[in-house]
Amino acid sequence: MPYDPVLVADTKAWMAKAASDLRAGAHELTASPPFTGDAVFHAQQAAEKALKGLLVWHDVPFRKTHDLTEVGQACVEIDASLAPLLRSAAELTQYVWRYRYPGEPGEPTMTEAEEALALARRVYEAILTRLPQEVTP
Repeated sequence: MPYDPVLVADTKAWMAKAASDLRAGAHELTASPPFTGDAVFHAQQAAEKALKGLLVWHDVPFRKTHDLTEVGQACVEIDASLAPLLRSAAELTQYVWRYRYPGEPGEPTMTEAEEALALARRVYEAILTRLPQEVTP
């Protein structure tokens, strides 16, 4: 039985945005000097959008929030095996605001940025394995 084309398109759009954030974050690290603050922001955004893609696929409503603990909990209710990964990913929430405004001390290190992007990529890939191939960007 084919999937609802609107549901496929909506979910695929969330996953495409998540993939775009992963690419943007990686690209930010190639600059000289690297834009590590922007990279960690894109890591948070990638994880958030991937999780919301899972919620869209399962028709689970969510409010406008960047809190990965909240969004992650809704995803764990769909698939409890995501719990350990999403507990770790919750730390990415801080990057939606940290380093984005004047007054924050310094920038994240290259290691911190690389680790944030790697964690976001693990979230993205874990979500993709739980969705049909049709929604892969």
